[in-house]
Amino acid sequence: MKMPSFFAKILLFGEYGIIENAKGLTIPYNFYKGTLRFDPQPGAEESNNHLQQFATYLQENLPDLLDYDRLQEDLKTGMHFDSDIPQGYGVGSSGALVAAIYDKYALQKIQTNNIHKSEIAELKNIFGQMESYFHGKSSGIDPLICYMNIPLLINSKTDIDTVGITPNENGKGAVFLINSGNPGKTGPMVQLFFEKLKNEGFRKTLQKEFNKYNDACIEAFIHGNKEPLFDNLKNLSNWAMLHLTPMIPTKMLKAWEKGIQTDDYYLKLCGSGGGGYVLGFTRDFDQATKALAEFELQPVFRF
Repeated sequence: MKMPSFFAKILLFGEYGIIENAKGLTIPYNFYKGTLRFDPQPGAEESNNHLQQFATYLQENLPDLLDYDRLQEDLKTGMHFDSDIPQGYGVGSSGALVAAIYDKYALQKIQTNNIHKSEIAELKNIFGQMESYFHGKSSGIDPLICYMNIPLLINSKTDIDTVGITPNENGKGAVFLINSGNPGKTGPMVQLFFEKLKNEGFRKTLQKEFNKYNDACIEAFIHGNKEPLFDNLKNLSNWAMLHLTPMIPTKMLKAWEKGIQTDDYYLKLCGSGGGGYVLGFTRDFDQATKALAEFELQPVFRF
């Protein structure tokens, strides 16, 4: 039996802010995917061992969520997660796994067709508890987008909507990824963010400045308004450079600052940062490619 695939995701806006109830906008990224499989292949045994540990955690913490008898039986027969989603790159490697396990073993599975907003919020809560195994604390957004595979607008922790966003494949502008060269570790980065939140000055600038720029970017992106989008992207990129410097991969700091100075592109964190991918936005992808010639740019959405 062919198992369903679960694709990667990209959080366009809302990194870290969604932990503090800011708005977010996320899209599926079908370039990468993961699937539960039973056939022997390289890496299957290691994946199976990880899944067994994950299953133990879930059974101890969410005993009524899944059919654990069936899950354990499948694990005994060698089930593993075959994924090309890079780990530690901010594109949802653990989210896709969580979505796959929930989809196959949930006792009272919430289906994605004709889903209500209340059910989306319930799913997010369930996925947050499941994914906490990997990161210590999870918003649940990554598994949610991997499971639903449609763009989602996060208005608050409990208010999430589907949203229509259509790319223009011939557009000059683009959202793109840059590989920083090394994976990041979500747990330490999230912990660092919580440490920063203990500082009143940081909390204030997050609420007053980050939220303002972030929400304006989301509004402009959804409605295709390029000028306010890029004005606020510049502010958002600059804010991150000032206040989230430890999360920016060291290799990307000069390129990050260059984008703000030249306006050829603006860079943002992709996921928790510290490594992995960095997210870029540009009015002119060809120009950004020239300006970032030392890096390989991977377009993910044209407009």
